[in-house]
Amino acid sequence: MLWDLDGTLVDTEPVWMAAERELADEHGVDWSHDDGLALVGLALPDSGAYIQGRLESTLSPAEIVDYLVERVAAQLAESVPWRPGAVELITAFAAAGVPQALVTMSYASIASAVAQHLPFAAVVTGDAVVEGKPHPEAYLTAAALLGCEPSACLAIEDSGTGAASAMAAGCEVLVIPHLVDVASESRHFVEDTLEGLTPELLWQRR
Repeated sequence: MLWDLDGTLVDTEPVWMAAERELADEHGVDWSHDDGLALVGLALPDSGAYIQGRLESTLSPAEIVDYLVERVAAQLAESVPWRPGAVELITAFAAAGVPQALVTMSYASIASAVAQHLPFAAVVTGDAVVEGKPHPEAYLTAAALLGCEPSACLAIEDSGTGAASAMAAGCEVLVIPHLVDVASESRHFVEDTLEGLTPELLWQRR
């Protein structure tokens, strides 16, 4: 099992958007909801470049990413806003002996604040890969760390960018749409929520 973090496992997108708006306010620029949605699922360096251009900031993309990561990590250290059914499903897979990994474009300081609560055998973060999603590197790396072929893995994602990454790696993909719509794709299947799902139900629907 390979789990995305932002929007799939944890409802962090509002936290990211709040940090983005804070930075935009400091630059005297209006930051819209659509601006925030445009960054969902992107690798952080790509998000930093988008924000730099949008704000016409003198900060580098890397400095913008550091600003955002610091604020999101601090919020998650206080409380983790779990998505409905996520912890229960992870716990059920762990009880069934299924190895699981976290595969996120968030950086290690953010991922660790979440992963410390869960039985992940591996964690792959955005600052540990060369190519971000939708490139398959992160999912290929996670499958290798688990000692599994990607084709034997089920990835759970909430965005088209993340789903494309997992599919390019050869994984089966379950999409749980959250803030952004995900185009229908024959190589993935969709559920409205993780609530009520069990390992047995998911294996039947694959």
